[in-house]
Amino acid sequence: MEMTIRWYGSKHDSVTLEQIRQIPGVTGVITTLYDSKPGEVWSREDIRAMKEEVEKAGLHVAGIESVNIHEAIKVGSPDREQYIENYITTLENLGKEDLHLVCYNFMPVFDWTRTELARKRPDGSTVLAYNQDAIDKIDPEKMFESIDSDSNGFVLPGWEPERMGRIKELFAMYENIDGDKLFDNLKYFLERIMPTCDKYDINMAIHPDDPAWSVFGLPRIIINQENIHRMMKMVDNPHNGVTFCSGSYGTNLQNDLPEMIRSLKGRIHFAHVRNLKFNSPTDFEESAHLSSDGTFDMYEIMKALYDIDFDGPIRPDHGRMIWGEVAMPGYGLYDRALGATYLNGLWEAISKSN
Repeated sequence: MEMTIRWYGSKHDSVTLEQIRQIPGVTGVITTLYDSKPGEVWSREDIRAMKEEVEKAGLHVAGIESVNIHEAIKVGSPDREQYIENYITTLENLGKEDLHLVCYNFMPVFDWTRTELARKRPDGSTVLAYNQDAIDKIDPEKMFESIDSDSNGFVLPGWEPERMGRIKELFAMYENIDGDKLFDNLKYFLERIMPTCDKYDINMAIHPDDPAWSVFGLPRIIINQENIHRMMKMVDNPHNGVTFCSGSYGTNLQNDLPEMIRSLKGRIHFAHVRNLKFNSPTDFEESAHLSSDGTFDMYEIMKALYDIDFDGPIRPDHGRMIWGEVAMPGYGLYDRALGATYLNGLWEAISKSN
């Protein structure tokens, strides 16, 4: 297991590589070319420059999150072929630059959904939160306005203004797309890229939908153990694997997280480990990573990863805003540093007890 932190690049992130380097036990970053748009080809020169910047700070790039999928691929429109070819070229360039992990998602329109970016908790910290009753009252075309107002001036991944400006068009694209059709389009995409992944030993790690149910009537497919096994069986290649995100799968309390992990041995290429605090099954807020601060048993989650011999990168996921920090919601330095240290402590204790 390698402990990492997500980093958005020096032009977009309030957290610096020098600060990340000082978090005990963190040796790598998970990053992306944040200025790139879905469907664009990433050049080797841009990838190499990003790697060199990270390495100069004494870290390394442990994986890419994300190479975003163009909407044409998700809906299977005729122009998807060009965007798949562009994606393959990007994978080739990543492989040639010795990068072998890509986290991605196949969520329609919204990469993730929250109703609040700064819900205040009893300890005074603020967190991302979700309430289904609030969603049911929101016009999806107005969703960006409420998200942007709490963004602290940062451009949030999956909520870019130019993307949200096309919200009517994006929803129209999915009028005839149900879960089975979305699965078919994912299968087509994976079958096209797997030869390149095999050639360059690139692990594709799909991120679960967040939350793990339909929002605004849009289909969601990467939501539970049954569906993730369906995805792996339909393209049965070890490079076709998952990002196990405890926070995203955990939005559905029916998901047994340790059991899911054990059922995915050999196919978890990357892990996001975080905790949630539930006020009701459809009202949750993100908590500190500590087990007692939320609903999940973080020891059991980390032990399940240890038990399947997981040796990929882990990162603490969304953190609270604490100690007056102003940063991209969920992605400040302080609480994620605490989370990384806590998860490393759990891993050390589990390892020594075995």
